Amino acid sequence: MNNATGAATDFSFSGLTPDVIANALASVGVDPASGLLALNSYENRVYQFVADDTKRYVAKFYRPARWRDAQILEEHAFTAELLAEDVPAVAPLELDGATLHYFEGYRFSVFPSVGGRAVEPGDMNELERIGRQIGRLHAVARQGEFKHRGTINADYFVTQSLQTLRQTELIPEGLQNAFWAIAEPLAERLLTTDLAAYDKQRLHGDCHLGNMLLREDELTFVDFDDALTGPAIQDLWMMLAGDDRQERWMQLDALVSGYEEFCDFDARETALIEPLRGFRIIHYMAWLARRWQDTAFQRAFPWFAEQRYWEQQVLAMKEQLAALQEAPLELHPNFNC
Repeated sequence: MNNATGAATDFSFSGLTPDVIANALASVGVDPASGLLALNSYENRVYQFVADDTKRYVAKFYRPARWRDAQILEEHAFTAELLAEDVPAVAPLELDGATLHYFEGYRFSVFPSVGGRAVEPGDMNELERIGRQIGRLHAVARQGEFKHRGTINADYFVTQSLQTLRQTELIPEGLQNAFWAIAEPLAERLLTTDLAAYDKQRLHGDCHLGNMLLREDELTFVDFDDALTGPAIQDLWMMLAGDDRQERWMQLDALVSGYEEFCDFDARETALIEPLRGFRIIHYMAWLARRWQDTAFQRAFPWFAEQRYWEQQVLAMKEQLAALQEAPLELHPNFNC
């Protein structure tokens, strides 16, 4: 079951029993005094517990064979950099001189449990504060580079994702023609996106409101599992909510206004908002298809196997292709970039 890195050789969590989890934690000197509460993480297995020191912790067991050790450790180092610069982020604890641990073929890390409430979408004052916090994150991110994490590119997010979707049997037979009639032209349009024309930097990678916690009037970044290299706008565009173009335009101005207090923003990158949204739509479907044999995914996303979901995706892709044919969102003409 083990390979050279100590990680399991397939994507299965079948051997990760409560006893294995408890023994893994004990191996690094952490003894749960409470039961293990499974948190909403599907790619990995994440558990919250109270240890015998009465403190709350979170144990994260990485999906086997997904990341190389060097990629996980690079994520850990990035979060440590952020904390060293007083950017609120949740980083793994160093136990026995390491942040990444091994037990019976599984890799895991232990984090402090950080509480907080979710951030409300669309609030202009909140968006400016979010922009400031992402600007602080990016100011640190630009001081170094990833050597092992991936880079946003159309081949992985679009081409390989479509290959996965062609192999899945989940798309209803009666929708196959309609699905591919829009998926193919959407992909063709997305593949024309010239990412090479923009500067790249380290990113959170999956920076949406669900990965931010508001605690004691401070925004904290969580879950850097998808950290990668790409244009700055990747960590900003998911903050824009709603279908009204005027509203999203105002949201973008508020977001970038806060961002530029700490980090310069290339206004040209607003042209990447809709292409990156298109990347995410296609990649998300493929991600679910790749993981569908994991029963945790079947329990969490039962609608993925239903016709209604695929009908909605056909509509979403049509809307996205139309959005790509519109002029991109731009900052307010009076915005001082």
